[in-house]
Amino acid sequence: MRLRRFLISDPMSSGRLAVRWVDCQAGRPQPGRSRSVNFEIIALDHVQLAMPAGREDEAESFYRGILGFTRLPKPEPMASRGGCWFSSGSAALHLGVEADFRPARKAHPALVVRDLPALQAALAAAGVEVRPNPDQPEGAGCYVDDPFGNRIELIAAP
Repeated sequence: MRLRRFLISDPMSSGRLAVRWVDCQAGRPQPGRSRSVNFEIIALDHVQLAMPAGREDEAESFYRGILGFTRLPKPEPMASRGGCWFSSGSAALHLGVEADFRPARKAHPALVVRDLPALQAALAAAGVEVRPNPDQPEGAGCYVDDPFGNRIELIAAP
């Protein structure tokens, strides 16, 4: 399935799009769409998920211990607010403490995994429920929840 981002048009452009349409999965400009700006977003720096206060050890056990992320030092003044940062390859994930925490059940990061079956086995061995992604071919992806109930999508690397 191909999805498209709906972009705001520039009122000064006589109906032309202010930025190009992009195919969300392929990341390529769509033919025939104009670009009238001089900037380009070139990368995603990190994704932030919320977590409850005081549970950084659980976050480290899951994200570092099971998923294999490296824990990064959080600079001040952010470190004193709690939470933790992780990275693996080009993926960076920040967990920030939220007083009125509610897990992200719909919004989620999607992590591309080399050897997804091995990770699925490690997750199952750790007692983490692995749910197949019904929108992908069997074995192409799945969902898990972190210790706080945030949904994480795992996608098999091509």
